[in-house]
Amino acid sequence: MILSDLLQSFEDCERTAWRFECQPSYAIPRENTGFALWKAGEPKPEDHNSAWHERVRGYLGAGKTLGRVRVVRRPLTVYQQYQLDWGIPGNIEAGEDIRILDMTELDLDLPNQDFWLFDDETVVHLNFEADGTMINVEQLEDPDLLQYRKWRDTALAHAMPFREFDART
Repeated sequence: MILSDLLQSFEDCERTAWRFECQPSYAIPRENTGFALWKAGEPKPEDHNSAWHERVRGYLGAGKTLGRVRVVRRPLTVYQQYQLDWGIPGNIEAGEDIRILDMTELDLDLPNQDFWLFDDETVVHLNFEADGTMINVEQLEDPDLLQYRKWRDTALAHAMPFREFDART
């Protein structure tokens, strides 16, 4: 499965797309410019992540919901700080339900694997190198759906809405 197939999964889903996002950093080439600007203290461009925001609004307009839980541990990585400052707020404004799960002092039965769960029926793994470089996108053929739903429910039960998360503490 390639990245364009993942985008097709959003089109094919009928109700919900939900992501468990747990890597400490991601090395995403299309983010390089924004990440460099953020690190330099420059203002966020008005069109930052606008393609994703348009997709989100389109999915919501089609009656779908999008959500994710972003796992963090303190101290936050530089990438997580960037995400919290520039990425997540715009995604929420576009309509995504994003919650933060601070695992610093928690020991929960959750995977160390990013995944999307579409319509509670389709599981797509996002596989990364240790430095956050994407290896591949993999749709699972016969996933244990009860386990993935349990992980989603556990993450949601312990996460907080982004606006309640204080990255400074």
